[in-house]
Amino acid sequence: MTAYEPPGAPGTGTGTAQGADPAGYDAVVLAGGASRRLGGTDKPGVRVGGRALLDRVLAACGGARSTVVVAAPRPTARPVTWAREDPPGGGPLAALDAGLRHTTAEHVVVLSADLPFLQEPTVGRLLGALRSSGRDGVLLTDPGGRDQPLVAAYRAPRLREELALLAGRHGALAGLPLRRLTAELDLTRISDPVASFDCDTWDDIATARARIREHGHVLDEWISAVKDELGIDLDVDTRGLLDLARDAAHGVARPAAPLTTFLVGYAAAQAGGGPEAVEEAARKAVALAARWAQESASEAGQPGDEPQPPQGDVAPDATPDTRPDAG
Repeated sequence: MTAYEPPGAPGTGTGTAQGADPAGYDAVVLAGGASRRLGGTDKPGVRVGGRALLDRVLAACGGARSTVVVAAPRPTARPVTWAREDPPGGGPLAALDAGLRHTTAEHVVVLSADLPFLQEPTVGRLLGALRSSGRDGVLLTDPGGRDQPLVAAYRAPRLREELALLAGRHGALAGLPLRRLTAELDLTRISDPVASFDCDTWDDIATARARIREHGHVLDEWISAVKDELGIDLDVDTRGLLDLARDAAHGVARPAAPLTTFLVGYAAAQAGGGPEAVEEAARKAVALAARWAQESASEAGQPGDEPQPPQGDVAPDATPDTRPDAG
């Protein structure tokens, strides 16, 4: 039995049933293929947008209680549990079985390590659809309508049950194709041509790299790459920081932009870090840049920029004291 669910915005996980699984989920990432169409190159380590493909996938399942990567161990941007199929190179079913042995959650997200455009909201959407459907799993389909069983969320007990049956029937899981498993499951299919895009060839890698450098994507991709490189897991108001940099550059001097944003980050770290600390430091810097620009305009004799008299006994350039012990 097959059910189809209409897509939201491709690659974004918009639409119904998105969001993290409140009961928690585990993730299994299969990263041990031979990469024959890449000439044997270590595909999970190929960089797209400055980040290894494997690290991009790990970021997409960052909400997992535990993440198991089935491959030989390597440095990764996020902590993972390593597993290996028996025998090594035994194929996707053997790898999936090895990964599942390290999971305990009711729901498991199963991913390949070559998905450059997969994002966390899409993972949340798969999980939401799984919870609401009551079926064995939810997977994405590619633009041609083909199943992508390694971009999917499943009920872990059903996977274990069917894997055990297949192993008993064939003597082992090594060498068996994934369709032997999916054919036995009751699945919902969601079309998502962006999130389901995988990198099998060098042309696919080139396409992914080109798209990431398009104007509408490059800034978010760069920020994500920097956070991975620096080991930072922090969501901040990027637009607000860009506005601050613009104001500092135009109202003070061009070199003030990078220096000011650096100082905002330093001040936020001194205050304990976190989005609130960044927001507060940025707010104070924005207010300072506005006062600086106003003074410069007044000195240049521009009309309408004369300083206003202070209200009460508050100095014109004062900013509220928001320290916890402020009276």
